[in-house]
Amino acid sequence: MDLVLGTLALRPYVFAFVACYLFLGARDLGWRRTLAFGAWVWPVAWVSEFSSTRTGVPFGFYTYTGATRGQELYIADVPFMDALSFTFLAYAAFCLARHRLGPAASPTAVTVLGGVLMMLLDVVIDPAAVRGDQWFLGQIFYYPGGGLYFGVPLGNFVGWLVVGIVGIGGYIYWTGGRRTAACGFGQNPHGGLALYYVVLGFNLAVTAWIGEWVLLACGLVLHAAVAALLSIVRRRPVAWADMESQKA
Repeated sequence: MDLVLGTLALRPYVFAFVACYLFLGARDLGWRRTLAFGAWVWPVAWVSEFSSTRTGVPFGFYTYTGATRGQELYIADVPFMDALSFTFLAYAAFCLARHRLGPAASPTAVTVLGGVLMMLLDVVIDPAAVRGDQWFLGQIFYYPGGGLYFGVPLGNFVGWLVVGIVGIGGYIYWTGGRRTAACGFGQNPHGGLALYYVVLGFNLAVTAWIGEWVLLACGLVLHAAVAALLSIVRRRPVAWADMESQKA
């Protein structure tokens, strides 16, 4: 219990995002499916983290320093909050993909776009996290061999893409693999879309705070380009708000 309370005290921003995910997910997917989403994504993320610290698959080889042991909850050598973060990141990416593709989109299209969008969040998140000693995250991990992208190996982003696809695709498959709200696609992705950009904004703000201006510029340019591309994705003619009325 002390470690649970310590984790809450040490990582309040993570649990604020988790609370947003639970609230928004309940309104979108319903409580049962929101909990099912997290119950699937969290172990996928934890296994991936556990494997990467030993084999380098799928994120590339990195090491947790253990600097916060005794202050926050770990499962094996992986901080609990790290794997937990994937739940709201995957949900936010899932919502943005659904919003841009529309309710009639195929499960495959939503899964792949959701995986890409989650990976693009990490293009901002991981370089800032590697510099955790410069802000309140702390130096909790490092890549022994460094990396080409601001200290992060490019293979890490491939791993995030894979985990995003497995996380989102697994949820869609286990809830029926269909295109309707009753089968897990949800009824209103707008809240999760907002969560995506709040998380992005938080990490860009941290990047600015620590004075990594080139990294900040790269993140802003990349996500501005992504937003522009998403804006021209042709939406299906059926709006989310009309879905239930059409079913009736």
